[in-house]
Amino acid sequence: MKSIFRLLAAVLPFCLLCFSCSEEEPFSTVSPDDDPHILSPLFPDRVNGELPVVANINRDVNFKMEVTVTPADYTNVVWYLDGNEVASGDSIDMALPAGVYQMKVVATTVKGKSTSREGLVQVNPLDGDPWATTVSFERFIAPGKKAVLYGDNLELVKGVKIGDALSEDVEYSTEGGTAHLVYTVPSNATEGTQRVLLVDEAGNEYGANTVTVSNTSLITSGADRVTANATWIMTGINLDKITSLKMGDVEIKNFIKQTSDMIEITCPDLADGEYVLTGTMSDGTSVSFYTNNEIVQQMTVTVSSEQMLWSGHHYVSWDLPDGDPNKTFSLGKDVFSSVKAGSVLAIHYSIEPGDEYHQIQPTTGWWTPFPGVSKEDITADGVMEITLTQEILDMIQEQDGFLCTGHGYYVDSVTLK
Repeated sequence: MKSIFRLLAAVLPFCLLCFSCSEEEPFSTVSPDDDPHILSPLFPDRVNGELPVVANINRDVNFKMEVTVTPADYTNVVWYLDGNEVASGDSIDMALPAGVYQMKVVATTVKGKSTSREGLVQVNPLDGDPWATTVSFERFIAPGKKAVLYGDNLELVKGVKIGDALSEDVEYSTEGGTAHLVYTVPSNATEGTQRVLLVDEAGNEYGANTVTVSNTSLITSGADRVTANATWIMTGINLDKITSLKMGDVEIKNFIKQTSDMIEITCPDLADGEYVLTGTMSDGTSVSFYTNNEIVQQMTVTVSSEQMLWSGHHYVSWDLPDGDPNKTFSLGKDVFSSVKAGSVLAIHYSIEPGDEYHQIQPTTGWWTPFPGVSKEDITADGVMEITLTQEILDMIQEQDGFLCTGHGYYVDSVTLK
């Protein structure tokens, strides 16, 4: 019996040791040296390079989002809207005026490693709210100059805030059949991208997206294609500050007409091809150009030697009364008397941003549509080409010429090749 007790006394400590070794305490494998990850929510991929919409809410609902990150104990989270820091921590909960915001959430570890996610937050106006859409280039504005906004319920607006600057020089109008707001941009408006707030009589503020404020000459349309020796009209903001333009090696200092929003010149006598267009302002700084959705200091212009049948800037709207010269654009039948079948007629047009819709319809002088030539809805400046068959040429001669009918656009030139 004593031998058994001695054996148990010897084995028991060993067993206890084994039990204690098998019951391992849990421990964390996360360290401050780990790479950060945003585990949720999952953000959709970009589509054609455009950021995805990650939240779509009405303006009476707060923008709320929470992220899960790792290593959580060693990571700080910061939230940005339009590049401005607006919150920190794993969640955001804030009211936003109507508009579209670029949101970015950045997770950074204590060791300086970071990762981020980006998307758009779309905040919709409520029914009855003043609201401004974007029609064309009216979102590029100059301090101290007149500007326009198009949208809904604008008759309620008594003031327009551009960033922190308020304009109370506001006029509501339906001239031209489209509701719009004409306002004077505050002279103290800060340059750059600024949020717009529409202010009603009671002082309530309603979001209306953003504008780009600039004191620089910015050409927004009319600079992409031109015919040598022809009249050339470009539009934009601060164009009265331009002292010279340079096209290839040719400098242009003589302007036919120049205002703050338009410049008219004669294109130099250049061979067909592509040329780099630049410009200089009175203070020596470069003229800017808006092309391909970005602002640049030079752009490529195509010069074409197509036969110029007409050049100018003629507005067209079939909503105008009979007898109004802008109800149609016309070319007499004699213009086509020597044109051969198979020639291509090119109608260069630009849209009128203030109109609700934009359509172009070529017809005879009797308003008869040409066979194979359909009415087109247009949304941006462009060119409509028509192959002149013998049937079309005969119709032009028999029915008193050629018309451009439709609504909401300008005929800038008509060429033949």
